[in-house]
Amino acid sequence: MATRGHAGRPIAGATYSRVAIAFHWTIAVLVIVNLIVGIGHESIPALRAWMPAHKAIGITVLALTAARVIWRLAHRPPPLPAATPAWERAAAHATHWALYVLMIAVPLTGWMMVSGPEGRRALTWFGLFDLPYLPVSGATAGLGAEGHEVLGWMMAVLVAAHVAAALRHAVLLRDGVMARMLPGGR
Repeated sequence: MATRGHAGRPIAGATYSRVAIAFHWTIAVLVIVNLIVGIGHESIPALRAWMPAHKAIGITVLALTAARVIWRLAHRPPPLPAATPAWERAAAHATHWALYVLMIAVPLTGWMMVSGPEGRRALTWFGLFDLPYLPVSGATAGLGAEGHEVLGWMMAVLVAAHVAAALRHAVLLRDGVMARMLPGGR
């Protein structure tokens, strides 16, 4: 079903596919959960128990993102409204690709961190099976730890910007851009 434009008329072909919507919302929920656990586990003791799930969720995000990028390369997203300024188009594209990069880099740096030879930590996928450690040195694992923290904060900022932009489209502009990614709300 098409989304509706400013005048309430449907915009043909302006919605994302069900597969793209499923990837988006599944990864979004997993990333937000992992940001909460990752950022909060040191100051909120109850979140420390979530760290095994945090690792498994990270690996899941990595795998889903790889599949999503392959899907995205084969399936063009719907165009932005014609009235969208060039700077806004550029910002939207840059933010989306930066999020893709971070959805790969954040889990990889976390995997590097737990793979170090000193202080190696358990790595399972929700307790169902063990995941292999990456062949890294202690220095590389340390670099992974530093990168994981910095990239995690970058992810939090970009996710907040993405949510703010979506809400701007839904509440202020009312241009149907957000509606095209809502499951069943198109």
